[in-house]
Amino acid sequence: MSFARVRALVVVGVLAVAAIVFVIVALVRDKQADIANGANCPDGAPLADVRLPDDPAEVTLKVLNGTNTAGLADSVSTEFKNRRFTVQEPGKSKTKYKGVAEIRYGPDAVGKAQLVQAYFLAQSKLVYSAKRKGEVVEIVIGNQFQSLATTTEVNQSLVEIGEPTLPPGACVKPAAKKPEDG
Repeated sequence: MSFARVRALVVVGVLAVAAIVFVIVALVRDKQADIANGANCPDGAPLADVRLPDDPAEVTLKVLNGTNTAGLADSVSTEFKNRRFTVQEPGKSKTKYKGVAEIRYGPDAVGKAQLVQAYFLAQSKLVYSAKRKGEVVEIVIGNQFQSLATTTEVNQSLVEIGEPTLPPGACVKPAAKKPEDG
């Protein structure tokens, strides 16, 4: 074996040992598992549910009409019902909205609000309130609303939007175990 080959094997061996040491140190010093479980959360910080629902039936909506168009909240509510969402009685917004839609939600509905946003092709405005209680997502339909997205468009929009992000000042709510998880 030539000197060049021996030198190359030594360099590769040193790099492999360095990589193994680096990985072990990174795993030992990793503190992210505590964050994901809601540990190290400041007192009084809201626990946000950032998981996307598996089924639209898990999402409860309240649609409000933010326009002068009569019956708009009723028709949008019906469209969401046809897509298997749980929908409360529609209403009228106290204020008018000029955009497509405003989606209002609290810590218990972070992932659910992101799913709803996909039905507006991310052209809606998400409004988070840490003080908002419950899992109901409130939608104010605006003047620029035309129609909800198709199933294919929703799937593409979800890919584009990505995973739900943790709101400022909130901690991740530990996931509840499902019966099939054991």
